[in-house]
Amino acid sequence: MSNPKLPNVAAAGAIMMVGLFLSRVLGQVRDTIMAAKFGLGPATDAYVLAFQIPDLLFFLIAGGALSSAFIPVFSEYLHTDREDEAWHVFSVVTTAMTLIIGLFVIVATIFAVPLTEAVAGGKSPDLIPLIAQMSRILLPAQLAFFLGGLMFGTLYARQRFVAPGLGPNVYNLGIIFGALVLSSFVQPPIVGMAWGAVVGAFVGNLLIPLYVMRRLGSRFTPSLDLRHPGVKKVFRLMLPVVLGLSLPGVYGIIMRAFGSYFTDGVNTALDYSNKLMQAPLGVFGQSFAIAVFPALAQFFAQNRMDLYRDQLVRTMRTVVYITLPISAVMFVLASDVVTLLFQYGKFSAADTEAVAPSLQMFALGIAAWCLQPVLMRAFFAVQTTFKPILLGTLVTALFFGLAWFLRETPLGYLGLPLASSIAAVVLAGLLLVAIHRHVGELDLRGFGVTVLKALLATAVMAGLMWAGDQVLPQGEGYRRNLWALGRLALLGLGSAWVYYGLTRLLKMPETDTVNRALARLDRRKGMGGP
Repeated sequence: MSNPKLPNVAAAGAIMMVGLFLSRVLGQVRDTIMAAKFGLGPATDAYVLAFQIPDLLFFLIAGGALSSAFIPVFSEYLHTDREDEAWHVFSVVTTAMTLIIGLFVIVATIFAVPLTEAVAGGKSPDLIPLIAQMSRILLPAQLAFFLGGLMFGTLYARQRFVAPGLGPNVYNLGIIFGALVLSSFVQPPIVGMAWGAVVGAFVGNLLIPLYVMRRLGSRFTPSLDLRHPGVKKVFRLMLPVVLGLSLPGVYGIIMRAFGSYFTDGVNTALDYSNKLMQAPLGVFGQSFAIAVFPALAQFFAQNRMDLYRDQLVRTMRTVVYITLPISAVMFVLASDVVTLLFQYGKFSAADTEAVAPSLQMFALGIAAWCLQPVLMRAFFAVQTTFKPILLGTLVTALFFGLAWFLRETPLGYLGLPLASSIAAVVLAGLLLVAIHRHVGELDLRGFGVTVLKALLATAVMAGLMWAGDQVLPQGEGYRRNLWALGRLALLGLGSAWVYYGLTRLLKMPETDTVNRALARLDRRKGMGGP
């Protein structure tokens, strides 16, 4: 029998990284437009808090949880010559969960006001109706996210990554359309962004994957055959996976709830800085996790655990190598990052001073947050969920306690993102130890060497950036944006080359990726290409 075709994780990761990078760029454009148009205040806080109820529904039911529980089961049937059963499982799960999600959306819509009071209790009673109004608008989008996530799962299992990469981009375009166009037709104008989000969700997460699946000959027949063994396995895996993959989102919900007790604008400041932190999490952590997950699930299904272990460690080493220097740039040059990306229109220098320190606290945990989805999916790929979820739940409790304590210290609201970073580091360490004990023989020594060498190079890089930050001027008024761009280009890119040079001197194998990219660029130039 011929060897089964092995998944190309590098190619999958590259496709996902490009798609998620574009999504993050559009997401930043979205936030920049929102900041310039609405500034930092009660209206933007209301918009941010309007996502509390929909996000809770998304992260606990309709988010990545179900698709991550579904992919290993679907892959197991698909890659063991039982394709008909694979599509039957898809049909049953889709039918059952559509009914459940629809019921949750209806209930949450009816009780939007009391639910808002529960998750945003620190805000003025005058603001609660506006928050609830936008929550009701946003809730139906969760059905699109759910169905899209499930369809994306079948595409991932078949090594199709382009269409899933388009979904978040279209979603962001919808919100941008809402801010620039729809806001002119509704009152208050901020509500236009909520309507734009719904449009983007349905087009990007429902219509596009549906079109692609029809072209690929996918099959769906409504069914409630809940006794099928594959369906039982999906739901058995789903409940623990819900908590595992929902942690970053749940942390955001907790932070927004605590943030509602601070002055107007704090919720928006936390949201902007959190999204800046999640840019590398989405581009690198999530893209690598999504790309490696089907491969790990396939290796487990085919009982090729040597390939599983090797792929997992190489992915973790790459994630650490890439994200540590990004963390350094966001910490040292936080003010420049915020100035360049947000300080336009109604967003003032004082607003920058509120967002930048929060970004610094978030930046401390970037590498750990990027490792978390990879490690979680390492467990889910071998259809083991209790250990990571137990650890995740314990660390979530730790985060809640830290956030409760630190917000009362002189740090104030900055204690919330600091608590998030501490919890992320603790969780990544615990997950790594647990997966090593579960699958055995992981090359932890090689991973540890990568971490230490990357930390050393990052420390030198950060020191050079700090020294440059003390010397270079920041500029005033509108020129400050240009100065911020220049400072980031000079200090950020310059120190990145220092990091790369140091890691080459340290003979880190992870530099091979950069070397290959530079070699391709040289070949293009030699051939007269762009």
